Amino acid sequence: MDMTDKPTAVELARRSVETFVSKDIKGWVALADENIVTEFPFAPEGAPRRLEGRDALYEYIKNYPSVIDIRSMPTWKAYATDDPDTAIVEWSVSGEVLPNGNSYEMKYATFVTFRDGLMTNYREYWDPMTFLKNMGEARF
Repeated sequence: MDMTDKPTAVELARRSVETFVSKDIKGWVALADENIVTEFPFAPEGAPRRLEGRDALYEYIKNYPSVIDIRSMPTWKAYATDDPDTAIVEWSVSGEVLPNGNSYEMKYATFVTFRDGLMTNYREYWDPMTFLKNMGEARF
């Protein structure tokens, strides 16, 4: 396989975000390397800020679609970086927190590094105050 056949980090990031938004959590986690490091630096108190491994990521995120119903992705913009294996994605979602009926409007900045087509590092920034307000007592 020559370099032209290899998807770019931006293309891989698009597939990752689209898979997640489609509520295919098993499919999304399958795009991760088994030793992926996932970081949520702005996670609120009590929520994990760092997860190690595909299994830990799945355990954390598996119930997300039963709590947050993402109905659209109003914005999506990806940027290539100096590192051909890393992309930065600015995206937003619109939906509903199912247990309480609150709207769920969130903007994300995600930095994703890939190796052999799989995510090896996934670092996501979002507004914890908006998250807590929308979620109320709901958790996934």
